[in-house]
Formats: sequence, C-alpha cells, structure tokens
Amino acid sequence: MKRFVLAMAAFALLAACGNDNKKKDNSTEKEMVKDQVVNVYTHRHYEPDQNIFRMFEEKTGIKVKVINASADELIQKMKMEGKQSPADVLITVDAGRLSRAKDQGLLQSIESNILENAIPKHLQDEDNQWFGLTKRARIIAYSKDRVKPEDLSTYEDLVNPKWKGKILVRSSSNIYNQSLMASIIANNGEEAAKSWAEGIVANMARSPKGSDRDQVKAVVAGEGDLAIVNSYYIGKMLNSPDPEEVKTAKQIGLFFPNQEDRGTHINVSGAGVAKYAPNRANAILFIEYLISEEAQKVFTDANYEYPILESVEPVQDIKDWGDFKEDNLELNKLGENNKKAVLIFDETSWK
Repeated sequence: MKRFVLAMAAFALLAACGNDNKKKDNSTEKEMVKDQVVNVYTHRHYEPDQNIFRMFEEKTGIKVKVINASADELIQKMKMEGKQSPADVLITVDAGRLSRAKDQGLLQSIESNILENAIPKHLQDEDNQWFGLTKRARIIAYSKDRVKPEDLSTYEDLVNPKWKGKILVRSSSNIYNQSLMASIIANNGEEAAKSWAEGIVANMARSPKGSDRDQVKAVVAGEGDLAIVNSYYIGKMLNSPDPEEVKTAKQIGLFFPNQEDRGTHINVSGAGVAKYAPNRANAILFIEYLISEEAQKVFTDANYEYPILESVEPVQDIKDWGDFKEDNLELNKLGENNKKAVLIFDETSWK
C-alpha cells in the first residue's frame, strides 16, 4: 500500500506539471500540451464516463478522443486497422471480452506500479494486458411477494425442481452469461457445469430474451419469480428518471449466491493499452487515472458499480445491499473457459 500511495503521489505531481505547463508563457510548451492526446475506443456508453474523461483532460492537458461502439465492433475495427490503428486504449465490459481482445493480439503488456499494486491480482490480466476498473456482481433478483430469501442459496440450487418455470435469464449469446458459465466450469468442472445448464433450461419461465433490465421487469410482471442479473442494473433502475422503472426496482429483492462457499460471481469493466498505441505513455497515464479515488468515486456514485479500490466507499444504494463474499476466481479463467461455456450452452439448448 505504501508503494501505491507513493505512485499515486507521483501521478498527482505529473498532473500538476501538466497544469503548470498550460500556464507558462512559452508558446512551444503550450503547443506541446495542446497536441497531447489519448485515443480511447470504449464500449461503455455512460455519461459519467464522459465526466471522468473531462476531469482527466483538466488535470493533465491531454485531450481524450473517444470512439464509442459495441465491443465486437471495436475489436473488429482494431483488427482491420492493424498497425495503422489510432487506438491507444480499449475499454470494455466483462473479462471475457478483454481476454478476447488479448487473444487476438490487440493489446500489449505494460508496466505500472500504480495499476499492479492498486488492483487485486485476480481482477487483472496475468500478463498485464488488461486491468479491471469497476466490479459487478451477478446476483439473483427475486420477487419480494413470491420468494423468501431464506429459500435461496447458490447458483447451483437454481436447478432445484422447486424453481421449475420460475427462472428468467437472458440468452446464451450474452457475455455476462458466458462468463458466469465459465466461472462454474472453473469452480465445478465441465460435467457439473453442463448439468447445471440443463437444469436452468428445464426451470426457465420462458425462452431467453431481452436485457438484464427486461428480466427484472418480467419478474415484477409475474412471468417468473427469479432473474439472474448484474447488480448495477438494479441501482440504475432505482435511480431512473422513469418512475415506472423505479417502482419496478423497489419490488425486487437482491440475493448474493454462494455465501457459504466460494462467494458470488464477480466480473469487471476494464481497460488495456492497444497493441500499436501511438500515444503509449498517455494511455498508461489515462488508465492509471481511471483507478484513482477521484475517478472511482464517479464510477460508483453515478453508475452503481462496485469500486475496484478498497479505499473508496460504494454509493449508498450499494451499501444498502450489504456486504457479501466475492468469488476470488482469477478472471483470466473466464476467457480461458469461454469456448467451453459456449459449447455447453449449445449442447443444452440454452438459446
């Protein structure tokens, strides 16, 4: 932790130097700062992220140029651009996608004491090619009217016949479900994972469709009693400008599975430096800023994600859900087991 504090102090000093440069009269130095950029390819589409980017610009004088698209589109774009790609940083959600970018040779290893010391080891790539920025828990959302929380326990228990016709979940093509399956493979083995998928399919209330928010709405509408969703969607719905979404979210309870054994499945949004980054130093500085306490506070306050830094308190809505035990599985395993997960989904007809 001492090394981390010293490293962050160095970052603050560098940022201050960037601000000082802008104040100097020397026109050459002004032009140098003005021309500093970092090109960010990001899958995240949240307004709070734009605020964080502006904060980084103000602190360093480095202009953040953003390309927004889906993860698959960005990965394909980087592949097509090759060595001519202007991308400095790739930001996306889910360790499975980050691993996909790494496996396709689109990221590079970097050295950063700030990132390596601040981020828990299981939430960063073993080769330093990507780093977690925020955490999401994949939880069970249940109807407060029809389900008693004491009847819930683990992901594995969702195959119990008592849940037949009551489970709502999105499609197997969704990376969140692929990574949950990959974690079950890593923890329980392929045969157990296949049996689990078969049990979930047998207990589905309907054919998988829609987003995580749609699963929550379907629970409240009575189409099922339980939904497997990411935690931050509940926070966003509770604070939605749409009063109907707020009303819906208030009728939902949150349950964190597997508290008596390995803990609840955790995933991340994360970032890596692009393979051919033309502004490599700026890219590293940018990612380091994203795990500063200042940026982490914005992530949790505005998007209801769990901060990656233990020193940052989650927003009140998250606190209200209570503390829980996290699965500390190395997230590299999610990428390693992705193909096996997809194959199991196909074999068990999880559409």
